[in-house]
Amino acid sequence: MFMFKKILIANRGEIACRVAATARRMAIKTVAVYSDADADAKHVTACDEAVHIGGSAPKDSYLRWQRIIAAAKATGAEAIHPGYGFLSENEEFAQACADAGLVFIGPPAPAIKAMGLKAESKRLMEKAGVPLVPGYHGSDQNPALLQREADRIGYPVLIKASAGGGGKGMRAVDTSEDFAAALASCQREAINSFGDDAVLIEKYAQRPRHIEIQIFGDTHGNYVHLFERDCSVQRRHQKVLEEAPAPGMTEAMRQQMGEAAVAAARAVNYVGAGTVEFIVENLDGGGTANGFTAGPPQGKSTPQGDSEAHAVASVGANFYFMEMNTRLQVEHPVTEAITGLDLVEWQLRVAAGQPLPLKQDQLRRQGHAIEARICAESPDNQFLPATGTLQVYRQPVCTRFERADGPTHVRIDDGVREGDAISPYYDSMVAKLIVHGDTREQALARMDQALSEFHIVGLQTNVQFLRHVVQSQSFAAADLDTALIPREAGVLFNQEKLGLSVAVAAAVALTLEEEKSRETDDPFSRTDGWRLHGPSQRRFEFEFHGESQAAQLARAHDGTLQLALGDLRLSLRYTATAKGLQLELDGQRCLLQTYRRGEVVHVFGAQGATQITEIDLLAHAGVTQIEAGRLTAPMPGKVVSFQVKAGDTVSRGQALAVMEAMKMEHTIAAPADGVVAEILYAPGDQVLEGAELLTMAA
Repeated sequence: MFMFKKILIANRGEIACRVAATARRMAIKTVAVYSDADADAKHVTACDEAVHIGGSAPKDSYLRWQRIIAAAKATGAEAIHPGYGFLSENEEFAQACADAGLVFIGPPAPAIKAMGLKAESKRLMEKAGVPLVPGYHGSDQNPALLQREADRIGYPVLIKASAGGGGKGMRAVDTSEDFAAALASCQREAINSFGDDAVLIEKYAQRPRHIEIQIFGDTHGNYVHLFERDCSVQRRHQKVLEEAPAPGMTEAMRQQMGEAAVAAARAVNYVGAGTVEFIVENLDGGGTANGFTAGPPQGKSTPQGDSEAHAVASVGANFYFMEMNTRLQVEHPVTEAITGLDLVEWQLRVAAGQPLPLKQDQLRRQGHAIEARICAESPDNQFLPATGTLQVYRQPVCTRFERADGPTHVRIDDGVREGDAISPYYDSMVAKLIVHGDTREQALARMDQALSEFHIVGLQTNVQFLRHVVQSQSFAAADLDTALIPREAGVLFNQEKLGLSVAVAAAVALTLEEEKSRETDDPFSRTDGWRLHGPSQRRFEFEFHGESQAAQLARAHDGTLQLALGDLRLSLRYTATAKGLQLELDGQRCLLQTYRRGEVVHVFGAQGATQITEIDLLAHAGVTQIEAGRLTAPMPGKVVSFQVKAGDTVSRGQALAVMEAMKMEHTIAAPADGVVAEILYAPGDQVLEGAELLTMAA
């Protein structure tokens, strides 16, 4: 049967590396494309050839489909894989590929057009009898009409970019008074991300589950679904953790949703991989605490396999079509883990004209899989995106995804290496961590263990936040809905699992070990602090969570160490091993990994991670406090707008400016009451992290 000899991957990062891995296994040559910012990126070296296509911003490179098609033609590629994001759901690009004699590894342009626009797809599903969430999906985008429709539907409502995806161009609105500002923000974000500011409005369900069905179709009229994924755990309407199968899903409900998803695909003659997303909610108020019916739908029995023994509640029969993503999803690895299939291989085979490898009754699932999206961001600061260099990038031990002959316990999909920079131009995701187990409990344990072994230094990430989510009572008990994160906020944010004493002891032990490594045979180079009379004393100064801390280390003649920290007196022992720093503090042992970068010591352990700054008093002499009243950019990005002008009186928490970075908008608020003294930039200006945007006077 025919198969491509060479394909071009019109994407970057981990999905480009992911597609290249399957192509390599299938003996298909690959062509990468790259921007200025990605000249040395991992995906460039993962492919056989690479073509430069433009500037760092997506609009200057990865969204320039004319350049991508030209690169494919110049290199002799027969097909283009779009990955996800960028041009993956652009019907104009899909049609241009066909017109150029190239195979678009995805659905035909009419299917993308029909299902890619949320409003159009909802009208299509309504005509087909698929249940929809109450809302407005019309083409009239007059702001006054949209306001009236939102008022008619009743608050809270959700504004969503019609051409959107990935949580971009989406806002929940609680009151009529807030609607206009939220609409304007959505439209700006939608134009920047998708080139289309049309929106739709839906009733915002309070505690829904977000469950999606993976479907596949081929050019021979065959369709299957590959079971479901639960993607309920979200922040900013973007997924954080995904799992398969959905906890509590009954076989009856799985069949109903699978048949509905396949019917949606048939309605548009869909070809390739796609995902039909549903909101699942028990609207009659019965059932369990998470709003789902505690029992099988329509009085049917609930078959339970070994992988579903963890279920705490059964999903009720209320499900509503939300949207169809006409591409491969970020979370596709959990489906691969439970089915043992390679979905990229399926994409390639279908695009080459081959029939689907399996029929519906041949598909099987095994065990449970969970995926965590590791992102460069600050969860404790409203998930503000972060940029920087991966000074340390250490992964848990895993078997990389190269074959489809069965699931691996731990898998990592990434597009970065140690030393790479995370820039403000693209999405903040660094890697995907996927685990598989026989049961959900086993998968949970493997996820927590793997996260504890994922060490990143150089920029802020959500790794520890993900551990807190996995360990939370709601997630562990599968009490899932899209409000899980705000509901569990008390145990998810601003959590310090490694305390001051462990951080100080680790920093002291690391310093002593580093000094020991510099010793020579010269007795005067010894750093053990031995004294002829009495124990030696040594003072350390640290900063921990913004507070100064002093510690005294005493070394007795027999070499024993005692650490004094405030009123605490702690015996200290440590051993440097190949696995890390074995620390014993007052008889309590723990294995730590420590990395020093400048004065900062980063500490990772089974309980969590932290960092502590060792202060050089001489180097810091004369440093003064930062001037108050200044407002600076929290990350590199573009100034979208200012909500104030010089001379305005503002109050604490009032919105002052809007910035855009990593395809998301961020509002900068006044830290205190005051008067705006001066605006230092104009809308549209690009600014660096720390740039002063405006000044305030008391």
